[in-house]
Amino acid sequence: MSFYLSAVGLISLVTLVVVRLLAKRTVNDLPLPPGPTPVPVLGNLLAIQRDAPWLTYKEWSMIYGDLIYTRILSQDAIIINSEKVARALLEGRSSNYSDRPRFATIELFGIAFRTVFLAYGNTWRLHRRLYHQSFRADAAIQYRPMQLQKARQLLVDLLSDPEANELEIHLQNHSASIIMSAVYDYDTQINDPLVAIVKGVMDMVIKAETPDKAAILDAYPILTRLPAWFPGASFRRHALHCRKYIPDMVEKPFEHVKKNMAAGTAGPSMVSESLKRIKPEDDFGQLERAIKESSATAFSAASETTYSTLLVFILQMVLNPPVQEHAQAEIDQVIGSDRLPDFSDRPSLPYIEAILRETLRFYPVAPLGIPHAAVNSDTYEGYRIPKGATLITNHWAMSRDESKYPNASEFRPERFITESGELNDDTAMFGFGWGRRICPGRFVADASLWSAIVSMLTVFKFTKVKDGHGRDIDFEPKWTAGAASRPVKFPCRIVPRKAGMDMEKLVHLIRSAP
Repeated sequence: MSFYLSAVGLISLVTLVVVRLLAKRTVNDLPLPPGPTPVPVLGNLLAIQRDAPWLTYKEWSMIYGDLIYTRILSQDAIIINSEKVARALLEGRSSNYSDRPRFATIELFGIAFRTVFLAYGNTWRLHRRLYHQSFRADAAIQYRPMQLQKARQLLVDLLSDPEANELEIHLQNHSASIIMSAVYDYDTQINDPLVAIVKGVMDMVIKAETPDKAAILDAYPILTRLPAWFPGASFRRHALHCRKYIPDMVEKPFEHVKKNMAAGTAGPSMVSESLKRIKPEDDFGQLERAIKESSATAFSAASETTYSTLLVFILQMVLNPPVQEHAQAEIDQVIGSDRLPDFSDRPSLPYIEAILRETLRFYPVAPLGIPHAAVNSDTYEGYRIPKGATLITNHWAMSRDESKYPNASEFRPERFITESGELNDDTAMFGFGWGRRICPGRFVADASLWSAIVSMLTVFKFTKVKDGHGRDIDFEPKWTAGAASRPVKFPCRIVPRKAGMDMEKLVHLIRSAP
């Protein structure tokens, strides 16, 4: 009997080893996903449109499908061009695709501490726990009164600038003021020095976070050692400049909270509430560092994306007057003209909701999202995904999926409304990411966008600028390049909808709001 059991055990072990070896050989023998043929050394680098790689990847999808293999120098990259594949891999197999690539540019610019770049591990989990405690769906409700207050301040700012000369500044200040309040209980001012620091850092980070630049430095790490004065080493100068301001971005707003807590004047915020949760038995140094770094990430990420999305919204209102008129007719029917909307009105304004969804769909402000990385080799529908490959989610291609969004190049909020006049199940949230890496602040961002959009549509009409003969001046929208993209400054007029609306009447309307 003992011999029999030993023999069975040995046979089982051999069988298991053989099965695993055959499985491994089978995986390795599978082809890579289809894609353009790479050239020696450079791979497909020269075939990619540098200012808008998402357009190249979308074009490739028409030839090779929704899962594409490409190589950028020495880096394997898998392009995901559809929601179906993104859900199957990044959500269905999230344990294998929740890591991030190790980009040399991230270390060089001193921004490896940001949550979005952290490796899938304990530090990342700690950051996510901090976000979840402050920004999960039920916790995000506490910020709504503040978000309405900030939206109404935006109305005051826009009324003072009818020609929209400072439109971008107004939207930047608005977006920054919300996240600074939520994260630090900090009231921003015009030309606020802290906001200026973060904006400067983010402008440099956006330029650094491109796959082609990262691939070049990853393939030739010796370039990171070039002196800043060396010809062609502008990235080194940018990196040095960025690293100079990183400590201020991380430390100064954090110290603001600690100072107010010591004085007993701190209001609720992500930082103050997180500090209060630290127990005597916790590792204080580790938690404090995580709070600093996660809060700095939240501020820098949220202010940029919210501001850019609001720019897309206003651009589309200027270009699509019938959409704007439909939205304002709904507001007039539900709200009337004697008050401003609040969150209790949201369920009664489905077309406004549809406009928000269509804004997110029409132009994802992070067209390629943040890349994922494969922890282990994998297979999908007969194709091999190599271990360590970078996975790029082409949100732009998803937004232009004609099978889901017919006439996708048109701004049509009606696509989110059923024949019975109700909202459908499509929230167009793919721009917030996937799986375990989905944006933890999406509920706060959603409320910030809705409150700003409905408030602006209630009070203003956004129109084209007219020439000396009273005719509309047409223009072709343009977009910035980089990991985050937004509309380039465009001509716009901001016209109060209500006759005789001036600053005194607007302030009265705001003050009379609950």
